[in-house]
Amino acid sequence: MEGRWLRDQTPYDDYVLYWLRGNNGVPQGHLHKFSQWLEHALWSRWLVTQDTAALTGQLDELVADYRLWEKEHVRPDGLFWQEDVRDAMEESISGGRKVKNVRPTINSYMFGNAVALGKIARLAGREDLAKEFDTKASELRKLVQATLWDDELKFFGAVNEKLEKIKVREEIGFIPWYFNLPEPNHGFEAAWRQFTDEQGFKAPWGITTAERRHPKFRTHGTGTCEWDGAVWPFATSQTLTALGNVLHDYQQDAVTKRDWFDSFLTYTKSHVYDGLPYIGEYLDEKTGAWLKGRDPRSFYYNHSTYSDLVISDLIGLRPRVDNTVEVAPLLPEDAWPWFCLEGVRYHGRDLTIIWDKDGSRFNRGKGLTVLAGDKVIARSESLKRVTGRLP
Repeated sequence: MEGRWLRDQTPYDDYVLYWLRGNNGVPQGHLHKFSQWLEHALWSRWLVTQDTAALTGQLDELVADYRLWEKEHVRPDGLFWQEDVRDAMEESISGGRKVKNVRPTINSYMFGNAVALGKIARLAGREDLAKEFDTKASELRKLVQATLWDDELKFFGAVNEKLEKIKVREEIGFIPWYFNLPEPNHGFEAAWRQFTDEQGFKAPWGITTAERRHPKFRTHGTGTCEWDGAVWPFATSQTLTALGNVLHDYQQDAVTKRDWFDSFLTYTKSHVYDGLPYIGEYLDEKTGAWLKGRDPRSFYYNHSTYSDLVISDLIGLRPRVDNTVEVAPLLPEDAWPWFCLEGVRYHGRDLTIIWDKDGSRFNRGKGLTVLAGDKVIARSESLKRVTGRLP
């Protein structure tokens, strides 16, 4: 998701080829060591780069990747199971390293992958394959909503192997919105009331990985990858992306742009250690202290999609299939008097997005301006959603 904004896509191409073909022409064996949303990410990249040949040329390998996940992790009822450690979220309140719980994480990832494969197959002219994955996505959506939604907690959560609900709200319950899985107007948006609740997930230094009111919050110790409450940048990036989708795509009254922006600022302020730029493994929710400090595993962690959050949500460049440029900032209008994002490569063009509240900063006029090259393609005096056609 981060790499799609690179002007030079060569490192991204090499990285994908490493995973899909770097093991003597076949996928790396550890591609399935942890849950992932590779197909969704590659489709998301195509929305920015429009490199059709590269994407459709990998379709068979991506389909094989999905089918292997089905072989390894799908249950007879069609839901996916995963140990919390292989979800990269170990020592959780709801899970365990050796239990095969049905979790919102892997099921949301596989939904996103199925949706993406349907679109990639259609792009490649393989309609039968597209319909197959459309159907898989539709069925998985129904199963997740029916099985993982806890109507008592008003939240998506893990269930055990017997499909019994595990009574805890965890940050993984926000992940379905990362892929727009929950259907609108079914009441699911109520889950986001927990985002701003200090007994829920709101803490002084970020979004906690488990609700703060739960008796097992921060009870698993420190230093062994605990997801029982401490703030993880990996999860924060996912949750802010999911919240961005809620604010862009759903009618609801649980959260606002200000809630997104305040959380984003807290996340931004956490990116420091000993006065230097830093992003580590996880941090204390009350003090902001990095819990692994300069331990090599933490020091080089960098599990974040910060740049994608800036471009796609804060500034609001929303990638699309067509040649309409859509900009829908989540920045509250009274937050900053100006910003400028320039040199963003999109559909083969360079975009510049300017916000100048009174017109005095950039001398490009008052308000929001979107340019493709030197041509203005969209403008608004207020900080609101605009669209324009690429020349």
